[in-house]
Amino acid sequence: MGRQKGEGARSKARPSSSSLAASLLPSGSTAAVGFGGYVGSSRLDSSLAGDDAVPYLDIDSEVAVHLKRLSRKDPTTKLKALASLSALLKEKSRKDIVTIIPQWAFEYKRLLMDYNREVRRATHDTMTNLVTAVGRDLAPHLKILMGPWWFSQFDSVSEVSQVAKRSLQAAFPAPEKRLDALILCTTEIFLYLEENLKLTPKDMSDKAAALDEVEQMHNQVIASSLLALATLLDVLVGVQFERSSIENVAAQTKHASKARVAAISSTEKLFAAHNFFSDFLKSQSAVIRSATYSVLRSFIKNVPHVFNEGNMKTMAGIILGAFQEKDPACHSSMWDMILLFSKKFPDGWTSLNVQKTILNRFWHFLRNGCFGSQQVSYPALVLFLDCVPPNAVVGEKFFLEFFQNYWAGSSLSSVSTAGRLSYFGAFKECFLWALHNASRYYNGVDTLFHFRVTLIENVLVKILWRNYVTFICSNEQERVPFGLSQHSSKSSDLPLSMIVEASNIKYPIGYLQDLRNSIIDLLSGIFLLEPDLLSTFRMEFQDNCLGFFAVPLNKETATESVERVIQFIMLMGQHAVQKGESWPLVYLVGPTLAKSFPRIRAIDSPEGVKLLSVAVSVFGPRKIAQELFVHNKDLSLSPDDRVDRALEADEFMQIFRDTFVPWCLHGSDHSTSARLDLLLALLDDECFSEQWRVVIMNAISLEDSGTAFESLESDQVTILALLVEKARNEITKRKAGEDCRHWKGADSSNWRSELLDSVAVTLAYSPLSYGASNSQFLCAVLGGATEGDQISFVSTNASILIFEEILKKLLSFILESSFNWVRDACSMLTAWAVNSRLESKSSISRVEMANFALQVLDGSFFCLKSITEDSELVPGILAAVLVIGWEYGLRKSIDNAPDDNETNIESKARLEIGESFHVFCCKRSNQFRKSLGINNLERLGSILIQCIRSAIFSEYELNTENVTSLCCLWMLEFFSCFCQDQLEEQNLLDQLLCENDKWPLWIISDFSSSEQLLLRKTSVTAYESGHRKFVSFIDKLVMKLGIDKVFTRSIKHALSPSEETTHEEVAVRAWLAAELLCTWKWPGGSVLDSFLPLLSTYAKNSTFPSKESLLDSIFNILLDGALVHGGCGGLSFVGPWPASNEEIEHIEEPFLRALVTFLSTLFKENVWEACNAIKLFELVVNKLYIGEAININCLRILPWLVNVLVQPLFESRSCDGSDAQNNMPWENHIQDIITGWLQKTLLFPPLIMSETGQGVEDWLQLVISCFPFYAKGGIQGLNLGRIISPLERMLLLELFRKQRYGVGTSNIANMSPGVQLLLSKLIAVSVGYCWKEFTEEDWEHVLSQLRRWIQSAVVITEELAENVDDSVTNNFSVDNLEDSLKKLEQIASISDSFPIDIAKNALLSFSLCCGSFGNKQLENAENINPLGTDRWDPIKDRILEGILRLFFCTGIAEAIASSFCHEAASIISSSRFEHLYFWELVASSVVNSSANARDRAVKSVEFWGLSKGPISSLYAVLFSSKPVPLLQFAAYVILSTEPVSNVAIFEDNTNLDGNINNEEDSRSIDLSMETSVYLKKEIACMIEKFPHDVFEMDLMAQQRVNVFLAWSLLLSNLWSLPSSSPARERLVQYIQNFATPVVLDCIFQHIPVDLCISQNLKKKDVELPAGLSEAAIAANLAITNGSSLFSTESLWPVEPVKLASLAGALFGLMLRVLPAYVREWFSGLRDRSMSTLIESFTRTWCSPPLIANELSQIKKNKFSDDNFSVSISKSANEAVATYTKDETGMDLVIRLPASYPLRPVDVDCTRSLGISDVKKRKWLMSMMSFVRNQNGALAEAIGIWKRNFDKEFEGVEECPICYSVIHTANNSLPRLACKTCKHKFHSACLYKWFSTSHKSTCPLCQSPF
Repeated sequence: MGRQKGEGARSKARPSSSSLAASLLPSGSTAAVGFGGYVGSSRLDSSLAGDDAVPYLDIDSEVAVHLKRLSRKDPTTKLKALASLSALLKEKSRKDIVTIIPQWAFEYKRLLMDYNREVRRATHDTMTNLVTAVGRDLAPHLKILMGPWWFSQFDSVSEVSQVAKRSLQAAFPAPEKRLDALILCTTEIFLYLEENLKLTPKDMSDKAAALDEVEQMHNQVIASSLLALATLLDVLVGVQFERSSIENVAAQTKHASKARVAAISSTEKLFAAHNFFSDFLKSQSAVIRSATYSVLRSFIKNVPHVFNEGNMKTMAGIILGAFQEKDPACHSSMWDMILLFSKKFPDGWTSLNVQKTILNRFWHFLRNGCFGSQQVSYPALVLFLDCVPPNAVVGEKFFLEFFQNYWAGSSLSSVSTAGRLSYFGAFKECFLWALHNASRYYNGVDTLFHFRVTLIENVLVKILWRNYVTFICSNEQERVPFGLSQHSSKSSDLPLSMIVEASNIKYPIGYLQDLRNSIIDLLSGIFLLEPDLLSTFRMEFQDNCLGFFAVPLNKETATESVERVIQFIMLMGQHAVQKGESWPLVYLVGPTLAKSFPRIRAIDSPEGVKLLSVAVSVFGPRKIAQELFVHNKDLSLSPDDRVDRALEADEFMQIFRDTFVPWCLHGSDHSTSARLDLLLALLDDECFSEQWRVVIMNAISLEDSGTAFESLESDQVTILALLVEKARNEITKRKAGEDCRHWKGADSSNWRSELLDSVAVTLAYSPLSYGASNSQFLCAVLGGATEGDQISFVSTNASILIFEEILKKLLSFILESSFNWVRDACSMLTAWAVNSRLESKSSISRVEMANFALQVLDGSFFCLKSITEDSELVPGILAAVLVIGWEYGLRKSIDNAPDDNETNIESKARLEIGESFHVFCCKRSNQFRKSLGINNLERLGSILIQCIRSAIFSEYELNTENVTSLCCLWMLEFFSCFCQDQLEEQNLLDQLLCENDKWPLWIISDFSSSEQLLLRKTSVTAYESGHRKFVSFIDKLVMKLGIDKVFTRSIKHALSPSEETTHEEVAVRAWLAAELLCTWKWPGGSVLDSFLPLLSTYAKNSTFPSKESLLDSIFNILLDGALVHGGCGGLSFVGPWPASNEEIEHIEEPFLRALVTFLSTLFKENVWEACNAIKLFELVVNKLYIGEAININCLRILPWLVNVLVQPLFESRSCDGSDAQNNMPWENHIQDIITGWLQKTLLFPPLIMSETGQGVEDWLQLVISCFPFYAKGGIQGLNLGRIISPLERMLLLELFRKQRYGVGTSNIANMSPGVQLLLSKLIAVSVGYCWKEFTEEDWEHVLSQLRRWIQSAVVITEELAENVDDSVTNNFSVDNLEDSLKKLEQIASISDSFPIDIAKNALLSFSLCCGSFGNKQLENAENINPLGTDRWDPIKDRILEGILRLFFCTGIAEAIASSFCHEAASIISSSRFEHLYFWELVASSVVNSSANARDRAVKSVEFWGLSKGPISSLYAVLFSSKPVPLLQFAAYVILSTEPVSNVAIFEDNTNLDGNINNEEDSRSIDLSMETSVYLKKEIACMIEKFPHDVFEMDLMAQQRVNVFLAWSLLLSNLWSLPSSSPARERLVQYIQNFATPVVLDCIFQHIPVDLCISQNLKKKDVELPAGLSEAAIAANLAITNGSSLFSTESLWPVEPVKLASLAGALFGLMLRVLPAYVREWFSGLRDRSMSTLIESFTRTWCSPPLIANELSQIKKNKFSDDNFSVSISKSANEAVATYTKDETGMDLVIRLPASYPLRPVDVDCTRSLGISDVKKRKWLMSMMSFVRNQNGALAEAIGIWKRNFDKEFEGVEECPICYSVIHTANNSLPRLACKTCKHKFHSACLYKWFSTSHKSTCPLCQSPF
């Protein structure tokens, strides 16, 4: 805001208080955030006179409303009011705002006391806006506001206090202005604070406030007021005093002086009034106590005169006794108070009992780790010591107790790193302060020295050092056994309880390091103070070290303690280097080692040697040697002289050679490792080479004995190996620490010597035992155990000699293998393999050699890098290792163990060592490539590729699957380890696939070469086994690597020699794909199962440009091969339908078979489209003629190619997506070509007259292939494959009639099978394409032939069924099961398939003329076709009967076989797949058969008299173990439709329509008669037992499908039965009693109702997920139509979504016909979440149509009685039944729930007349029972209830058990009467009574019934 006019002028006269206040305020201010709080005893003061209503008179009404809202109790209301006020303050003018300040001041004081921190913060936000808005106009009200405003700056909530400070800054931006404001309002502030300090919780209590909130707010007010008081005193007295000495402004000094006087006066009053604030120190609140410490500190600093003789003792006790404060939050202010008081009033100590009042509390404070305030309290300790008056304490006693209690608190102070650092830092400062300031307490030199020695001995030695030495480590933490060590001085007065408690204290890991550093810092400080003071510690140090090596030795204790000393020495060495101090060696380590060395040598313990070794490493070998052997003898030298003198090299070498070397190498025991470490530590740079030579010679005993290296003992080799390993470790460690720049041993060449080379080579060649010592030594000298280890102690030549011997040992092992390919690998590895000088050793010896070689390789693997690139050594070694590892993998996969015991031992040993090589390969495989250069890598790859090929082609007796799988795994591992890019992989693949005499077998360079053709034919049998194995291997490789990697490769060419630019050319291995296609089948795979699916997926998804090139190249290769070999071998006939895989498989010629399969797959998968088909068709047709001559081979293969190409040729779509009209020229062209072929065929005589070799059959095959049929969606969708021209139709009809006329009167049966097959196919084609032009003669010929051909198949199947029946019934035995099954296989196999093949064509023809296709054609025909007349019905029916007999025969055969065993049934069902298309055509005709034909077929089969009848045959087909989908559907259709459905479900002895006699005495009737329903055993087990098993099965299990089909049949039969019929009631009763409801659980395993969670099922238009959508739609349709046939029809092939649809249909049917059954199941569900989901699904998709149907049936039902009426309300889903009789009547309302029928129907009586309450309740319950137990329509239940009423009014007595006249389940009347009491019962009720009570007495009179 800008300054308003007129505000700038100020009067020169003396300003008033308000004008002075106004001068402090800025003319404009920016908005800031602030906070505050206030509690006042009165609302009114001079500025607020008048009653409550007056202040609001001049205030803006809108502002007044919000101000009033501030008095509300609700914090939300207050926050909203404050927010509104803040907004208004920004909008209103200054004049309007000024008027609200008085009222705001009152509310402001009250709001500062609010418990809610958000309210307080919002209050300061509003305050900021207010002061910003009013500016200088705040001045008159400043004194009212300043008290609470200042108080609010110290709110206990930090964020609130910050906002309050910003509000004050907004009013007074400059610090000087804020100070002046305080000075101006000093009196008012003190008065406000005084009022606050007088407050009690009771004064602040509010009826609406909780007591704990009031208590908390009171504590905050007191603490904030105390802090405000302390700070105000510091500002007004302390700061103003400093300021007045600097600035000399008269006016301000006067105001400041007045304020200072007022402040001092007020503080004096407060100090006295509040009893020195001692009451506040007793408060339970830590914030109050902390604030009180701050107030007392401020009083001590600013008004020290208030502490006088009268209160000094009291105040000293209060202040100095404050160490009892336990809250760490108070300790900072507590220390400020204590330190300042001790400085200001040292005499205060003397006025107290120091020990009792101060020290005891202080010791307790220290023992408890300062109660958690380590970082605050420990740094204050040294200041505290400095403040302690010397005359108040006894020096030695005080400090000993101080450090003992200090140490007792170490455990509590060492939890955190910061606390631990503070602890030890303060300990060091206090200890050194005590030593330096000892003169404060002692005057004489002797007493001074004695005090210091006592302090060092009792604190440094007995507390710090002994606890450090005896420190014990636990698993994760380090633990000190006790607070003070057991050697502590007797002066320690720590209580036993504290020692025991401390014995279990655990310390963090870093504690020990900090303790060690602290001791060394103390020793350094002591040395700087007075070196002689170290003597006490030195004596303890020496005694400890000597004690460690005493005999007997406690090993565990010594190890721990020595380790502590070693770490201490190492740290002292670092300290000495950093500080440049010599005392660690001269005063401590040197003298100690000199005394300990003889004992260390005598005991020879690892700990002692390690101690000596570390000292040598830290201080240097010469200095330690000097201390041990020079200074130890010359005791006259002073420490300074010992530092200046150095040991000469000759003298040092003499000591090293004579003393250390013999001792360190004298034997192998537990201290050998430590002695070798010492030996290496003693190596000096100046004498390095000489020392190392001496060590080597002594190690091999060359100086003593001069023996040969071969005779070295194992211990010598082990010691030498260990020494070299330690040397390597030392080099590595120093290099890592960059501590080797001036160390001679850093260069590995300085360690090498000819002597060491000779030893290494000799041990490698040694014929002695291949023990671990030799291999260990070789690994040590070679190096290379890790990738970074390039340190070798032998020369390169020696390394090569060693590895050559290693390879030789590996080859010797390989030559002993029992596998040919492993032995053959030797010739590939190196020229040494043919060297006959390879040692002949036993197998066990070779195993040892191989193990030795492996150990060396494993320990020196990376040393192979040092071998030269040109050498074949490295690839030879790696190849040998890999071959041995591969051999292990192959050997492990072989289970046949040798019989020979000796051989078995050798094989086991070889297997074990092979496993070691395998583990080595797995560990090092990723590192192989790093050990090889380019040339070596290529050499290794070549070797291993040849090994893999040899393993495949050479091993004939091994399991093919094992060999090929392992070879594939080896190849992939090789790619992974050795190939960095695709180019390297492709080079290896080229080597793998290169041609040799065994590979490839089919694809040759020149197909036209007769010599190569002959060679291929002769090679097939010779190499077929190895070839198929290799193809199996390639197939596995393709599946792992992918089509693109194996069949394509990129080749880069440079554009010019001078340019670096290259272009990439893609080459394909189409020949390889063609080779696989021609091979067709191989172990573990085939073209159809593995290769083609991969190729198709690649072709569809690939974006590589090589795709088209690969596919085109494959086609060209196969076409060339087929054209050359098309005339070789027999060719099967092509059918007029797309060739199936089974038909293609019967093609004998490999190239043609591969070509047809290849093309068929690409067009089926839409990889190639119409444009491709056109190009291929044109290409093939052009090859039909060679000049004027016919290419016979092309003619013979052309029908197969046309069969594949004709469908895509005539598809309407084109490749580029253009309209089909663009393809018309091509279609016309193709039609012209086909017309030419027809005309060419017509030139030949009829088949019956043609001679062999004329080519009639080939041309006829070609013509037939041009007129295909396609069955989209199965055989039911059979249709023409293309639209033909009129000329084609005319020529085709002419060809048909020519063949018919050629037959004439001769019998076709006398013709050859090939001719008959061709004629049958021609008939099928002619019927399909020319049926409109057929005459009666044509139809007569066709139908007669079809009947004859089909009948021939009927004869064969009937004979098969009879043979099966005879064998199973009379001959088969379970005891001879295997032979029986073999015999059954022979019976089931049809030796002569000709009748089946020709019947297949006949069935196709019959389907075309009399099936769904023919019927459609007749319906759409414009003219009347002769076939549509009744003349042909008898013959068509006879043909259909024959087809039905075919169907029943195969089912009967399986049913009979199934009665024998499951395997037998599987044989019959499997035999159908040999002629799958035949049986699918049979099934198609069966589905379309008439009811009369079915009836006659059933009766004829029954008359046949086999052991199984027609129904059993249908169930056998439906539940077949290897089902044919179309056959299953046909069986289901017949079973579910008339006339078979009537006898398909129940056994013959079931009497569903039987009635109970009406005689009164009916006790003789079986009480269980109503449940005597017997289902066919084939379906009964599915309904009763299987659902339990199915529930645990896989969701796609065949048994699960069978159960669903059985239930579908049962529900369909139940649906077909009339409502309220006895048959229906009996069947429902059977289902309730015996059908397990687990089937419903199975159903909902397929309906994914869990997806309902993510869908809003309340809206049916929401798109549902797959599975759930199908199930919902099917359920709705089943409810509406009452059938599940639509789901069954589309079930096959079975898929999850289709099963979900069937499950939904079954659930819908059950809801429709078995609502009570489903409801009972639903109510028993325990999974609440699942039941909720099911109910949601039902309510959304099933209940609406069900409810609509129920209401509709109730409305349609005509209840023929004037006394009864029913009305419905569709909107309310309810029906009202009104019954009136004479003077009585009642209305019953039946309400259907939204999730009907899962939730029960609700029945309520809304009106009754003349009916008692008892009878009304009984009738109401009766109606409820009927509608809830009815498994049917509600209309039926209402009708039954009505009849029940009628019977009751007629006087019929109700059943005493169910209290109903009509039984609620079976609708029967009570007929069974008791002879004694004459009461009648329902038979069902009585039966249940007898069953549950286990008695046969009358329920009423208890007399025997």
